[in-house]
Amino acid sequence: MKKITKQTYLDWYKDMLFWRKFEDKLASVYIQQKVRGFLHLYNGQEAILAGALHAMDLTKDKMITAYRNHVQPIGMGEDPKRVMAELYGKATGTSKGMGGSMHIFSKEFRFYGGHGIVGGQIPLGAGLAFGDKYNNTGGVTLTCFGDGAARQGSLHEAFNLAMLWKLPVIFICENNGYAMGTSVERTANHTDIWKLGLGYEMPCGPVDAMNPIKVAEAIDEALDRARRGDGPTFLEMKTYRYRGHSMSDAQLYRTKDEVEEYKKIDPITQILDIIKEKEYATADEIAVIDKEVKTKVKECADFAEESPYPQTEQMYDMVYEQKDYPFIS
Repeated sequence: MKKITKQTYLDWYKDMLFWRKFEDKLASVYIQQKVRGFLHLYNGQEAILAGALHAMDLTKDKMITAYRNHVQPIGMGEDPKRVMAELYGKATGTSKGMGGSMHIFSKEFRFYGGHGIVGGQIPLGAGLAFGDKYNNTGGVTLTCFGDGAARQGSLHEAFNLAMLWKLPVIFICENNGYAMGTSVERTANHTDIWKLGLGYEMPCGPVDAMNPIKVAEAIDEALDRARRGDGPTFLEMKTYRYRGHSMSDAQLYRTKDEVEEYKKIDPITQILDIIKEKEYATADEIAVIDKEVKTKVKECADFAEESPYPQTEQMYDMVYEQKDYPFIS
């Protein structure tokens, strides 16, 4: 694995803080009805992305996930202004404003969504990995999903084929404790989701996903296995979300005390504590990072605000390949 250096910690702090503030801004403008539809925020789960990106080879590895998907393409290299614009439904967005919050895509940076169907991305991730194996690209696909999606039948079908064909894929369950408002304990007679891999003799295990170091180590090991041709890995990333399932979630299924307890192990705070302890940055230098993040988020929002909405004709150009489609009037 690439060495975790002083610069790694500083980059992790800056990136995770930006992702957090990016999502906070979206929550704010959602209330103002500038962003419509559903909105699922990543607050609390940032260590998974930070650790994974440290281990990945961004020149060939891919990522696919569910609808909590705003910051992943940013981490992969996409311009955050374009992601913000997509959420605003603007023509300058990653899908020209046609995908919105739940369907962020960036083929250029090997990020394949953003899927609204619960668990629908799991077999798609296996398919992407099959393409890499078939074409001998050396790439590995990180296929992410929530604890609720782990109960879908498509997971078992994908696991079976991935092991049978030794596909270069890492299945990642981001277990934040709740499938919408339903706790893990109420969805199955076991709470160790990682054990689902045992039925397929797939290497699997739990990971402390509030710590990007632990995530990076686990992902690096899984990447090595996949690149050797030894097939997939299933990792249960034990994490927590500080906001509701979506912005419409009243969160009646958990207490404020529970949320506050998990905030004591906030991944951003953990990294900041290490930076302070090891004197990787002074208080003034940290303040500069904080200011840069705030400025960058404002630039994204301003770009989205000022961008035009797509023309009506664009809908037909993007939905229908056939130019003389008979049902267009």
